[in-house]
Amino acid sequence: MNEFFKTMFDSQIIVLVLVGALLAMVLRMSRPALRKEMRMLWAFLILAALCAGLGHLNLGTSLIGGKGSTLSNFAHSMGVVFVVLALIQILVLFIFQLLLPLFKFVAPRIAQDLTLSALWLVWGMYWLGTMGADPSRLFATSAIITAVVAFAMQDTLGNILGGVALQLDNSLRIGDFMIIDDQQGTVVDVRWRYTAIENKNQEIVIVPNSWLMKNRYRVLRSGVDDELAWRRTLVFDVDTRVPPARVVEVMNQAVIDACLPHVSSRKKASAVLTETSSGFNRIALRYWLTDPVHDSSTDSLVRMHVLAALTRSRITLGTARTHQFEVNDLAQQQLEQERELASRLAAVQRTALFANLPLLEQVELAGHLIYAPFVKGGVMTRQGSVAHWLYLIVQGEVQVNRETEGKITPIATLSDGDFFGELGMLTGEPRSATVVALTQVECFRLDKEGFAQILHSRPEIAEEISVILERRQRDLAERLQQAKLNPNVQRRDELLSRIKGFFGVVQ
Repeated sequence: MNEFFKTMFDSQIIVLVLVGALLAMVLRMSRPALRKEMRMLWAFLILAALCAGLGHLNLGTSLIGGKGSTLSNFAHSMGVVFVVLALIQILVLFIFQLLLPLFKFVAPRIAQDLTLSALWLVWGMYWLGTMGADPSRLFATSAIITAVVAFAMQDTLGNILGGVALQLDNSLRIGDFMIIDDQQGTVVDVRWRYTAIENKNQEIVIVPNSWLMKNRYRVLRSGVDDELAWRRTLVFDVDTRVPPARVVEVMNQAVIDACLPHVSSRKKASAVLTETSSGFNRIALRYWLTDPVHDSSTDSLVRMHVLAALTRSRITLGTARTHQFEVNDLAQQQLEQERELASRLAAVQRTALFANLPLLEQVELAGHLIYAPFVKGGVMTRQGSVAHWLYLIVQGEVQVNRETEGKITPIATLSDGDFFGELGMLTGEPRSATVVALTQVECFRLDKEGFAQILHSRPEIAEEISVILERRQRDLAERLQQAKLNPNVQRRDELLSRIKGFFGVVQ
């Protein structure tokens, strides 16, 4: 009869193993990320099945021989231990990985580990009691040994308690961006003994929890507006001959016009004068980064856009007086100036608006051109803004967009030799489209003042240019009609009248 009950119990172990395996498969399919964590669970189930099988085999042998088997009893007991340990782990995983997330509650990982360990400990004490052992007497007689072990493992215990404290008080969460001395990266795991940080080199940095409890570290986390924002500071040394207020305005506008990824649009950039010295003013540009992983690349993009904006505004960088020197080779200077003038003249001559002008007038226009580089993604001009200049594209590609009722429609793509913004310079009307740099763009800018001198010396130029403008207006109208937008074409006589009126030329 005793052997019959053992056989029945071993059969129940097999049933529990099958049930546990089925639930484990459900967990595996629901949470693929638990694959590594469930290795111990599968090991427990396999060991329980082996013990149950061994108990059946040994039981059959003992029945034939007519004697009980100590091995059968041991296999049965260990099968019970392993299957209960597996079922406890399944229960904990179901609660923390499936049930709690349904209520939008994500418990700290260490809470799951503590619950699992506590339940295993309770089961172990209960099993010892069923085996005839008294757990309380066992703990009492081993108090001295426990104290010695605790003293020897104080660092390990410190790491464990530190991990518990860090997660329970919400000091660290998986996904936080963390900065420790010269290391920075994303928190990928907080375990009993350590915290794992993945840096930008895809390296996993292991930091003991006890160290985190004793030292200072920084954590970047989303604010009340659900946007993570990390203030970055970039320093520029600018020539003292330029008013700092103008430099600050150019820098702030450069960040706004750039519309860079990972740069906050809610919190505006701000440039401040931080230091004055012999030869330069130090301006600190502070902007807000929304993704700390891209700090270096975004810093680089912001620097490039700011430097391009300073160049367009003819603001030069400054150096300390002790580092300045004069170039005495006048011939070399003259050669560089001639090359620059030739480049500007070539840009004027291949622009349809000025291609038919006499050479002397083209040379005069070339002298008024201002080098105006743009970085990829930069807004070169914005629809609705007022700017009395045009751009001559030397190298690069730009896209012309028209915004209507919040919808942006591409109108045209311009490249080397093209120009845009002519109506703003010649008539003063607001920009009719937004132009964005698709690549790195090198171009020259011609202001109203530079063209006014030639126009006043030869007013008939206005008639020649009005013909070209009318033709460009018709080409633009065709593009707008193709994009299903309403064109606004101005006639040649209307354009001529507006040009003369804007420049004050006598009709």
